[in-house]
Amino acid sequence: MNTTDPALLSRASADARTDRRFRWLVTAAGLFVLATLLAVALSMLWGGREAFAKFGPAFLWTDQWDAVQQEFGALVPIYGTVVTALLAMLIAVPVSFGIAFFLTEIAPKWMRPTIGAAIELLAGIPSIIYGMWGLFVLVPLLGEHVFPWVDEHLGQLPWLGPLFQGPPLGLGMGTAGLVLAVMVIPFISSVMREVFLTVPGPLKESAYALGATRWEVVWDVVVPYTRSAVIGGIFLGLGRALGETMAVTFVLGNAHALTVSLLEPGNSIAATIANEFTEADSPMYLSSLIALGFVLFLVTFIVLGISRLLLSRLNKREGN
Repeated sequence: MNTTDPALLSRASADARTDRRFRWLVTAAGLFVLATLLAVALSMLWGGREAFAKFGPAFLWTDQWDAVQQEFGALVPIYGTVVTALLAMLIAVPVSFGIAFFLTEIAPKWMRPTIGAAIELLAGIPSIIYGMWGLFVLVPLLGEHVFPWVDEHLGQLPWLGPLFQGPPLGLGMGTAGLVLAVMVIPFISSVMREVFLTVPGPLKESAYALGATRWEVVWDVVVPYTRSAVIGGIFLGLGRALGETMAVTFVLGNAHALTVSLLEPGNSIAATIANEFTEADSPMYLSSLIALGFVLFLVTFIVLGISRLLLSRLNKREGN
């Protein structure tokens, strides 16, 4: 082969230039993400500088929120955000596992596309629709038929009783957690379904040949093979729950009070910002709301950081 052929040299030079341009393009895309993330964080930090300067670190653990006296603290919104998100995950993760297992292992082939399309449709519904459904359908149902029973029977339990005591208003952190669970189930179950489908057929067939039951195949073969991706999908749903605004605002009750009861109204960071941003009539009030946004950014960042840490430990344990 003649390496001095002008046509070949021209082709190689053109390929090298194209490769460099492609590398610069994708590098710019990656740097754009980092720059955007940094710009968002710095802008919120700068907007909340007055609140941070006045209240200091105590802003994070102070439960007072008094616009008249200009005293603000983020403890109640942080608590409501974390509790509703965790409650949503307690409901959504088992249900998502069940949906994914059903679609990949049990459902007839003719049924799988229909249920898969329904899940994708749920994922595409705007959050405000979930909020309206929660307010006009779920709140009356829970307030009249569910919460009174919960308060009467579960409210008397030792240790856990305070979680289920309170007036059956229908509005509260329990309702918000349930609505959030319905919202994040499509995201988590879709990820699980896709990763379960990547399990090689011979692995499952070998387990069946050894006499394993369907449950044993799922638990001992499918789950270990897809563990890292499943955890990633769960934390993706958790991030979605932490940042949800409109659906939570409709059903949370928006009461700035610290309570352990899931039946009583509470507040969240996103709901506080959405409800009060237009009412901020002073620089300190506005700065405190922007500081809440920065706190939500930090909470989400910490959650995602924990997920990356868990995934890296799993990869090391599996030898990857």
